[in-house]
Amino acid sequence: MKYLIAKFVFWITGWKLNASEAQIAAARNTVMIAAPHTSNYDLMFAMGTFWLMRLPVKFFIKDFYTKWYFFGFFKWLGAIGVDRSKRSNLVDFAAELLQQRDDITLMVPAEGTRKAVEKWKTGFYHIAVKANKNISLGYLDYGKKESGVLEVIPAGEQKSTFDRIQDVYKNVQAKYPELYNKVIH
Repeated sequence: MKYLIAKFVFWITGWKLNASEAQIAAARNTVMIAAPHTSNYDLMFAMGTFWLMRLPVKFFIKDFYTKWYFFGFFKWLGAIGVDRSKRSNLVDFAAELLQQRDDITLMVPAEGTRKAVEKWKTGFYHIAVKANKNISLGYLDYGKKESGVLEVIPAGEQKSTFDRIQDVYKNVQAKYPELYNKVIH
């Protein structure tokens, strides 16, 4: 059902999936960066991308969106509600989730917000290191109207990993380019 919904949305909007079978297989059970993240439309196209790739996805969201009055919609998408007012270690929780289950890919919007940021948050990297998982570089390119997986890389030494990620995303166009900082560290 989700696959058919994604096919329809991508067809009607003119978007296409750009990910080989090898990239899709490599992206399974990784921490996937979702970038750029400048618009509410990003969630729709990101979910469509996961559904077209048939990758089960989980992502963190404000726990407000996982309450009963949303009728389970965001949970159906793969959301895990997080209460930001409580001091909890989300990195440990996420790493444990990835280690316990090999049937999910954890989507992380590394910018942390749709607004302009000076640098990306590093939680995705720490989750990958702690869980001993690769980092997949998911993308939405509004200029080309395509989405998919650019690369899957190991979480190596932090500076070199971030340099590689920054280089890979340098030509990806956000919905609102003025809100997207391609300098990640």
